[in-house]
Amino acid sequence: MSFITQSKHSIPIIPLPEDALDAYLQDQTEFFRLWVKQSSFRAKKNQFCIVPDQKGKIDCVLAGVEKFSGKNPESAAIWSIAALATKLPEAEYHLDADWSEDDIFQAAIGWGLAAYRFKFFKKDFLAPETTPLLKVATDQLPQIHAFVDAFTLVRDMVNTPANHMMPEDLSAAVQELAAQHQAQFSEVVGDALLTENFPAIHAVGRASDHLPRLIKLEWSAKNQQDLPLVTLVGKGVCFDTGGLDLKPSKFMRNMKKDMGGAAHVLGLAHLIMTYQLPIRLQVLIAAADNAISGDAFRPGDIIDTRAHKTVEIDNTDAEGRLVLCDALTLACETSSSLIIDFATLTGAARVAVGTEIPALFSNSSTLARDIQQASENSGECIWQLPLHHAYRYQLDSDVADMSNCSAEAYGGAITAALYLNEFVDENIEWAHLDVMAWNNRARNGRPKGGEAMGLLSIFKYLQQRFN
Repeated sequence: MSFITQSKHSIPIIPLPEDALDAYLQDQTEFFRLWVKQSSFRAKKNQFCIVPDQKGKIDCVLAGVEKFSGKNPESAAIWSIAALATKLPEAEYHLDADWSEDDIFQAAIGWGLAAYRFKFFKKDFLAPETTPLLKVATDQLPQIHAFVDAFTLVRDMVNTPANHMMPEDLSAAVQELAAQHQAQFSEVVGDALLTENFPAIHAVGRASDHLPRLIKLEWSAKNQQDLPLVTLVGKGVCFDTGGLDLKPSKFMRNMKKDMGGAAHVLGLAHLIMTYQLPIRLQVLIAAADNAISGDAFRPGDIIDTRAHKTVEIDNTDAEGRLVLCDALTLACETSSSLIIDFATLTGAARVAVGTEIPALFSNSSTLARDIQQASENSGECIWQLPLHHAYRYQLDSDVADMSNCSAEAYGGAITAALYLNEFVDENIEWAHLDVMAWNNRARNGRPKGGEAMGLLSIFKYLQQRFN
């Protein structure tokens, strides 16, 4: 618990940009000014100064912050005081800032996100922790918790090792979320994928003892069926060995995170349902374990897909797009107004934009522009890459309708998106986010490990579009 709503003696946290410090100090006592000066506090980003009163108790906390800028995600309100949540002594605090209500709300979310720890497998998992508490408005607390819970859901699922997060575990998580929000749950499992026409998902997952599945969650605001249908599609490859095209060990090490797309759409669904956005929601997760056995799919195989486009397997490590294409086809069959998919799809996207920026592809320039605008207002950076149709030739096959990947070494994130585009109706707006789902370094409010990337931006976009 990182928050309180009532406190008689909470300590003010006073955020100050560097160029505002001197003017602020002019109005303080000589003792106050000397203490700050001797503490070498200059209100630089991530600096803070605990100022005592004459009795030695904490009087206030000065926090260095950058001026908010949509062009610099690291200066966004959400991360402004996040570092303090793990550095201040145990006490009750409140934010004393001449900020907008929304900026204060965002800062509180960042405070809550900073308190995240993944400790399920440590012996002191249940040991109580002492943490500083932030006083927030009573009416804001449920919404703050919704965002913190959504991020926590994504982080926990991605951080959980594969021996505890296989397709059946993903299914259990979806069932739990459905029960929480009175949503409908269904799934197609194992060989039923063949009879129900999800052959690509079956091909990827058939080698594992953990049965592949297509998982579905359905929900409607106030049970209204005349609302627009939004479909979220998540890649749920619970572990990716690379298949017979085996990954080198250093690239396989963190492949527990290859179900990060599924985790993202569940976190986003939690926000949508908590906020009761006026839509019908469909979540589709294509879950599989890309394992190796005598029944593993092979390079050179030709497999069918739900759209009945045959695919020649050039590389078994390009499996994410195979499970996604069946789910995307289903999304189009259900007359979705908007389809958004999240996937830890390509290393090429990481080469293009690094590990901390989701790569965005879309068949709609308006949709892409609006998502990028939402990202600038969310403390995130999403970057659009071109869905460059001139590269489609790289997916040509001599023996099938298409190949599952390009044999060329360049533009891999684009050709992967072009593959997915083959299974999306051109009349349906579609956005594809190729995400890392993992922090390689700790930043304010964002510890190392599993991470939700693009979640804030997409939710803000959906709020603006459908509210």
